[in-house]
Amino acid sequence: MSNVRIAKRDFDLELQHENQQCSLLNQPRIMMPSITILSFVFCTGLVGFLTWWKTRGKNEATSDSYFLAGRSLTGGFIAGSLLLTNLSTEQLVGLNGAAFNDGIAVMAWEVIAGLSLVFMALFFLPRYLRSGIATVPQFLEERYDGITRSITSFIFILAYAGILLPIILYTGATGLAGILDLKALTGIQSDTTILWITVWMIGIIGSIYAIFGGLRSVAVSDTLNGFGLLVGGILITYFGLSAVNDGGIFAALREMKEAHP
Repeated sequence: MSNVRIAKRDFDLELQHENQQCSLLNQPRIMMPSITILSFVFCTGLVGFLTWWKTRGKNEATSDSYFLAGRSLTGGFIAGSLLLTNLSTEQLVGLNGAAFNDGIAVMAWEVIAGLSLVFMALFFLPRYLRSGIATVPQFLEERYDGITRSITSFIFILAYAGILLPIILYTGATGLAGILDLKALTGIQSDTTILWITVWMIGIIGSIYAIFGGLRSVAVSDTLNGFGLLVGGILITYFGLSAVNDGGIFAALREMKEAHP
């Protein structure tokens, strides 16, 4: 009987030890989603608060103040808005995935966009400022006629609504669902349902900024979010290269060069 008691005691101790190990292993998995969700809510709330603080008391009653922020935006906010206009989950998710599958050739997409922005700033923007023009269709109307402006505006709206916006909403929803682990958080196991819910959330929140705040709030929030995306993009590159080789990013670059000379 004493041997049976000893064996049972040893078995209970071993089982307790294994349970402790399992709880320790599962603890980071439980804590990580919580930290991610809290940091996401904090950053989103901080951007919203700072945007409200910066734009509070501004008169948005006129079309000039609503659509053009009263023509009072400084260079920093204009640059931040341009940065976020050309940097989103379309790049961080879509182009990264395309680069993984197809190679570095996909960088041509953004290289051309960068050159176009420089060309616009050097040649077109001074003329826009002198003439008081705010949009490309306005410029085309002045150069040609109102019909040309209407056709161009229709093409731009159609391209944004039918091509660019769906890609941004889809990649944003895909990234957000993965980062926040929305399946585990909501208990919904259908990828399609999660995707639709997240797309609507992103669209509604983005619309609130644009509709109720005008261009000024969009520019301020774009600047703040653009800074976060820029830092996040650099950190993703750093952590990704660090995971390739324990020797650091330079060792990872050497290893990648040797693997793909």
